[in-house]
Amino acid sequence: MCVTAVESRPAGVIGTSQSPSHRPFGARVKAFVALTKPRIIELLLITTVPVMFLAEQGVPDLGLVLLTCVGGYLSAGGANALNMYIDRDIDALMDRTSQRPLVTGMVSPAECLVFGIALAVVSTLLFGFTVNWLSAWLSLGALLFYVVVYTMILKRRTSQNIVWGGIAGCLPVLIGWSAVTNSMSWAPIILFGVMFFWTPPHYWPLSMKVKEDYARVGVPMLPVIASNKVVARQIVIYSWVMVVVSLLLTPLGYTGWFYTAVALLAGGMWLWEAHGLQNRAKAEVTGGKLKEMRLFHWSITYVSVVFLAIAVDPFLR
Repeated sequence: MCVTAVESRPAGVIGTSQSPSHRPFGARVKAFVALTKPRIIELLLITTVPVMFLAEQGVPDLGLVLLTCVGGYLSAGGANALNMYIDRDIDALMDRTSQRPLVTGMVSPAECLVFGIALAVVSTLLFGFTVNWLSAWLSLGALLFYVVVYTMILKRRTSQNIVWGGIAGCLPVLIGWSAVTNSMSWAPIILFGVMFFWTPPHYWPLSMKVKEDYARVGVPMLPVIASNKVVARQIVIYSWVMVVVSLLLTPLGYTGWFYTAVALLAGGMWLWEAHGLQNRAKAEVTGGKLKEMRLFHWSITYVSVVFLAIAVDPFLR
């Protein structure tokens, strides 16, 4: 399915609602921080740092952890800022994005573009000169994939946008491993798979909640073009694959009993929620009673718990 970009928006919406004299310094700082989407980056770091413990099989060099986190924040922040620059037209028309800095005029499009590019350059050089160049190229690759492949190519053209576009959010596990080892292994590849299959059932429930927003701007998220039954069935399929992939670490010798127990328990609770959503969708429940956001919120808890187990497991083997 191909959808054209939104061509029109209310005149004067973007970049004009705040004159320079009404943009105080403190608010401007907050606006630039908001461009980086800190809450999303928190989740990316949650999947980066524990993998460093797994790679080290203990406590990694804390200076290296700090540099990796700073570099990761700057890289993801640059990607998010460039995403807002590209999507500023549809952000102005969607309720959930109507207060973003470019929409309110707190930051101009030109400032956002320069800011995003600067973060991309600084983060790549920081990784290259203080961590290693493998991590630097992985970080830059994640940024370019998110900005070019997802935001510019996939997002407005296909309902599979979040499936393949989500690859960018999977790369931090590879970066965490490479930061410690300067190499690759099956462990980070398996965790890449976990995050790949986690992303659609994490994001589709949110898309179900705000599908009117996406429909209004012509973004074909799966819940926009498919029924709740179809979306819920896809969520269940991806969820089962995700849980199975998460259990591959132990038979390959990377983790022990603690991680396995946590992955089984957390995965079981995830599948309970996923099947509950599917049952409600089959019953044609709509509105608040569909409770799609229960799975969305649990998905964040799931990642936090499972990756915490990855960090703790080496100390219990």
